[in-house]
Amino acid sequence: MKIANVIVDVPTKQTDRPFDYIIPKEWENVIQPGMRIVVPFGPRKIQGFVTDIKAGSEVKQLREMIEPMDLEPVLNKELLHLGEWLTETTLCFKIFAYQAMLPAALKAKYEKMVRLAPGMKAECLSQKIKPYFTNHKSLHWEEALKDGLVSVLQQEAAKGKLEVVYVVKERVRKKQVKFVGALFSAAELAVEKEKIQANAEKQKQVLDYFIDHPNLVELRKLLQETNASAATVKALVAKKLLFEEEMEVYRDPFEHRTFEHTYPLPLTNAQAAAIKPIHASIESQKHEVFLLYGVTGSGKTEIYLQSIQKVIEKGQEAIVLVPEISLTPQMVNRFKGRFGDLVAVLHSGLSAGEKYDEWRKIQRKEVKVVVGARSAIFAPFENIGIIIIDEEHETSYKQEDMPRYHARDVAIERAKTYQCPVVLGSATPSLESFARAQKKVYHLLTLSSRMNERPLPAVDIIDMREELRAGNRSMFSRKLFDMLKERIEKGQQSVLFLNKRGHSSFVMCRDCGYVVNCPNCDISLTYHRAGSRMKCHYCGYESHIPKVCPECSSEYIRYFGTGTQKVEEELGKILPEARVIRMDVDTTGRKGSHERLLKEFQEGKADILLGTQMIAKGLDFPNITLVGVLSADTMLHLPDFRSSEKTFQLLTQVSGRAGRHQLPGEVVIQTYTPEHYSIELAGMQNYDLFYQREMMIRKLHHYPPFYYLALITLTHEHLMTVVAETEKIVQYVRSQVSNQAVILGPAASPIPRINNRYRYQCLIKYKREPNLTRILKKILDQYQKETKNGLLVSIDINPFILM
Repeated sequence: MKIANVIVDVPTKQTDRPFDYIIPKEWENVIQPGMRIVVPFGPRKIQGFVTDIKAGSEVKQLREMIEPMDLEPVLNKELLHLGEWLTETTLCFKIFAYQAMLPAALKAKYEKMVRLAPGMKAECLSQKIKPYFTNHKSLHWEEALKDGLVSVLQQEAAKGKLEVVYVVKERVRKKQVKFVGALFSAAELAVEKEKIQANAEKQKQVLDYFIDHPNLVELRKLLQETNASAATVKALVAKKLLFEEEMEVYRDPFEHRTFEHTYPLPLTNAQAAAIKPIHASIESQKHEVFLLYGVTGSGKTEIYLQSIQKVIEKGQEAIVLVPEISLTPQMVNRFKGRFGDLVAVLHSGLSAGEKYDEWRKIQRKEVKVVVGARSAIFAPFENIGIIIIDEEHETSYKQEDMPRYHARDVAIERAKTYQCPVVLGSATPSLESFARAQKKVYHLLTLSSRMNERPLPAVDIIDMREELRAGNRSMFSRKLFDMLKERIEKGQQSVLFLNKRGHSSFVMCRDCGYVVNCPNCDISLTYHRAGSRMKCHYCGYESHIPKVCPECSSEYIRYFGTGTQKVEEELGKILPEARVIRMDVDTTGRKGSHERLLKEFQEGKADILLGTQMIAKGLDFPNITLVGVLSADTMLHLPDFRSSEKTFQLLTQVSGRAGRHQLPGEVVIQTYTPEHYSIELAGMQNYDLFYQREMMIRKLHHYPPFYYLALITLTHEHLMTVVAETEKIVQYVRSQVSNQAVILGPAASPIPRINNRYRYQCLIKYKREPNLTRILKKILDQYQKETKNGLLVSIDINPFILM
């Protein structure tokens, strides 16, 4: 008898361990570790992951598994092992770790159905529900809820006439396409064609097509080529001359695009020196972490491409992570151009079906390179030769919900298994990575100048307070306005960047200062011009804009703050001749729109590209000679110890978009705090000096990279409950850790209430606390038992957002 160890899809403390199930005889040779199966769990049927197969079990009265969900394992042995590591390091449930590794299409969803109990007939049911079961054996739970039948159903179920079953469904089906083929040779078809009656012209045309093209053809294509209808083909199938069959095809997100094939470029001396140790590590199969620190435009991508080439020649595979969607179109072009069909792409711009198909190409070993956002780090390769993380300082590499992993840590863990190098690339490395490189934990590789020795762009920092004093109330300084005008006259392109985070348009009364807040969250509502509404970005609450102030009845209630729409409007007034492309969440919401807008800009259909975060990185267009940052300080004033670092990184990245080719570039940074070191040093593009300044501050205040952090957040509907429980946790942690650890709290979170739940937190800063994981696990276990009273506890190790 074979027994399967199964992690079931029930994320609670009590079930976060393997359960034993008997594998029935007919499945004995089919079930392997890494497969998903359907198992009985209490009264339900749910999915589970097989982690191991053994010969016996200590448990008496085992139940049998029901059926497999996969034909081959969806997680290989290494990923199963990685799941255990994730569980330990991020303190999540195993089921979350395994699900994070699969594309959304493979995450099962459960349909609840009510059906007649075995041996029962519809006649024995009460009149109210009899009609639902007369022609159908089962009823959808949603339908029962909608028609208000639940209590009747419960009464009938109590009498044993009905039962509730959970049907496990996958979200996505493989894409099937109809193909048509001939059952006879060309010569035989010619004979058969003569037998067809004279007026069946179309049937003859279809047969002619197969006489000329003997291979299988997609039905859609056949109908296009012959102008025939589906009925014509059906008639020929009925006459047993043709046959139809469904075949699976991949959804190809790039089917309408051709990629120009590119060849390796000659390396500069600096690039050659940087690539040498990476190649040596690939050759000797030695695990090493490289930090490739190169200024913007210094040719990091070419180093990635040539290192991957080396890995592919060895018969191995490569994973390349890029920050979310912003980099993907240009990055995809570069990788597809160099490696063609050996590349699979995974990012949020694809549909669930497209992601699933790309994932299956990887699983079937049809590709050698994966380019994608954070979750691509779990690509099911089995012979990895290199992992590359571009723009490694990006916060989007950290996942904010369970499992709260950082892609960099997962990359290093996987690379240890395969004994291969990890390359972290950035013009502005995170302080943690740079500090590790200084301590020789990472191997530092430097590219200190741009390709072809192009100068870095000249940067002007404009003090907007001076502009106000001079009577300029516009959001454009006089200098930026003159430069934009000049670029339009010369036929050159400009990029305008608006850092939208942390400074949104809110509605405020100019008489009494009243700000319209969300009734469920302690945060102001954001003004959206489309539809003239105010929305809460945390709980989704929406309302109309008041005509008069609810506090003092003044009519002077207006919105403040600058959004991209408002900037676009003002540009239309002051530079009516400028053609503007706006890129923000609203204009890039539809699939493919991101790529379309960038393509239009590249083809010169606009003079100005105006956008948020998403245009800051990776763009490389020859005609951009001016970059304007409209408000540099919006991030500086967020309650987050990384805000100066993020500001510096963002400004440096944006500045790097200008003058990357023949034409020299200029950058204008508008700010109300020009004296802040992160803005000054971004203007000088001086990372080394910024690193020294910021490290002094971090050391002084006990922040990373000198200390590790753990953030415990509690939420509850009642303020007193959440305060009291946080106080208990803080006292418990204090009694368990050494006196070197710094514990801050209990304190209200920076956003103290979201969706009518109060939020309190406790921040632990520590250097070496070998018992901390055990302590935090104990806290989670304790509160997992108490979820009945509505208290939720979450723990984030090395958090990136302290809000």
